[in-house]
Amino acid sequence: MDLPKPKMVATDVDGTLIDHDERVTARTKAAIDALVADGVPFVLATGRPPRWIDPVVDGLGYAPLCVCGNGAVIYDSATDRVLASKTLDVETLVWIADLAERALPGCGLAAERVGARAHDAVTPQFVSSPEYEHAWLNPDDTAVARSEVIDAPAIKMLVRLRGTSSADMRAVLAPLIGDRADITYSTDHGLIEVSAPGVTKASGLASVAQRLGVEHSTIIAFGDMPNDVPMLTMVGHGVAMANAHPEALAAANEVTAANSEDGVARVLERWWL
Repeated sequence: MDLPKPKMVATDVDGTLIDHDERVTARTKAAIDALVADGVPFVLATGRPPRWIDPVVDGLGYAPLCVCGNGAVIYDSATDRVLASKTLDVETLVWIADLAERALPGCGLAAERVGARAHDAVTPQFVSSPEYEHAWLNPDDTAVARSEVIDAPAIKMLVRLRGTSSADMRAVLAPLIGDRADITYSTDHGLIEVSAPGVTKASGLASVAQRLGVEHSTIIAFGDMPNDVPMLTMVGHGVAMANAHPEALAAANEVTAANSEDGVARVLERWWL
């Protein structure tokens, strides 16, 4: 495939950049080292909050700008500074919580918050209601009363209903929420993520591109899940992993190898060998 050399590279983390053991492989690291040495901006675009970026930075040996929380946060991992954030206000959180509990009986609620730094200790950054069951290990969780989950602005609300699919949950809630919030998911194990209206990985990446003076058409982006779809369709060339969700596969311009087979590196090596 004959494509011009990208002016920026953006990639999702889980299921995309890192392998099944959550490692940046030597081959992937070498490709990223080469593009960074060439002066091309490399950006992480992830559902992860800033506090979960450190292991990726360690694996890369490089501290990039990061779009975190599905686009809600711009984080500079080199200086450990949150540069910008967009939150759901308390009124909207209360409304969404009531709506979710009526539409999805038995669901649990959680909220992701952000401070000035990745590990800002002023307030708990992840709080969950007693009914919330984690879809993955989260050692930073603070269990609180349901009322405390929604009593402060959050970069995203998480709604968890074990035993159902995330796609089915989104199908139920999205028509009810309308344009008052943005709904996506990064795992299909009964977990949806709700952000402020218009907040997606695409909006976050657009903010970074504006900061760096890079046109969207010159960006290449990699992803694997529905929360990557806005980013894959916004950039000049969107690449889905072979292991990607059908929505990501349909949105992409190209499908590369799986994350366990250095899919990101295989594409980047066209320009940076």
